[in-house]
Amino acid sequence: MAFITLASALVVAAGKNLVRSLFMFFVTLFGLAGLYVLALADFVAVTQIVIYVGGILVLILFAFMLSGKEALNKVSVQADGFISLKNAPALLLAGLFLVIMFNVVFKAQADNLPWVQAAISNQNIMPVNGTGINHIGVNLMTRYLLPFEVISILLMLALVGAAHLSRKPKEDEV
Repeated sequence: MAFITLASALVVAAGKNLVRSLFMFFVTLFGLAGLYVLALADFVAVTQIVIYVGGILVLILFAFMLSGKEALNKVSVQADGFISLKNAPALLLAGLFLVIMFNVVFKAQADNLPWVQAAISNQNIMPVNGTGINHIGVNLMTRYLLPFEVISILLMLALVGAAHLSRKPKEDEV
């Protein structure tokens, strides 16, 4: 699952064809959801599919479909290769983040974390119960209901605004 996720993410990042990159991004997001399922984070996996695959990816797909052919041609034409002097700061920053990430992972001592020790003492049997999901649901529908609804209205307004901006003007309006 990790190989599928990483390989499709590399195709997205290095691909020159926008349509192929968009559909490989779809595979990447589903692969990430599969990794969440394997990590016993079922709620996060379902949220990944509903929010990112169902919402964000569809929004990107609509933006792609509503874009003019001229704009898509300008984006798809790359003058230089992936590794060029123009991309040097971004590649340097990405390398720096990679070094920091590996440093943090190797110094974290994941075997000494309390929940890992508890899993080892329970013979790696982690009971799956619905208490975490129940708490999330109760908090979303009671304590955080107003921010939840405000965010949903804000996202709806952004979608309506994007649809309005993408429509072609009538000849009378020009």
